[in-house]
Amino acid sequence: MSIPSPDLSGRTPVHTHHVDGFGDVRLVPVDPDADLDLLYAWVSEERAAFWGMTGHTREQVHETYTFLDSLTTHHAFLAVLGGRPAALFQTYEPEADPLGECYDVRPGDYGVHLLIGPAHGGRPVTNFSSGLIVALIDYILTDPGRRRIVVEPDARNAKAIERLRRVGFVLGPEIDKPEKRARLAFLERADAEAAVKAVSHR
Repeated sequence: MSIPSPDLSGRTPVHTHHVDGFGDVRLVPVDPDADLDLLYAWVSEERAAFWGMTGHTREQVHETYTFLDSLTTHHAFLAVLGGRPAALFQTYEPEADPLGECYDVRPGDYGVHLLIGPAHGGRPVTNFSSGLIVALIDYILTDPGRRRIVVEPDARNAKAIERLRRVGFVLGPEIDKPEKRARLAFLERADAEAAVKAVSHR
């Protein structure tokens, strides 16, 4: 199935990060209307089962991202590589999210969700996932008040958990959320800065 790709050429990035041997990753805000076809195609695929939206209709996906777009504590971005969307990133302030009820939130905590998009074909890209993740981390680090990055992937998603560990996240406990059993993981600011340097300049 061909995945629709919105025209992102005129969309102003909030951040651009260069990874040697990988390229420039641009982060652009999600437009719930213009990006709906892409978002629905990505989140409804079986490969995205751990994202938790495979049973959603197009209207429900649109409602979800329209709601996110209205918040000041939660944000959604597309990571663009080579002019094409490569991943969906969502950021949030844990104290304003249901996750904040599941662990002891520290000042400076900042939460993220990550959905790597399907491959576009062509030659494999070395460190594809790591390059996208550090671009997001580099963006998060632009705010000096963000002291620790928090993630909570589905506890069954071994692939995502291992991907995070490779970047430097330290695994925390498993927690029970209404929609899933999740595995907390944390990346302190100093370790995040080191991860960006290690992956971006090989």
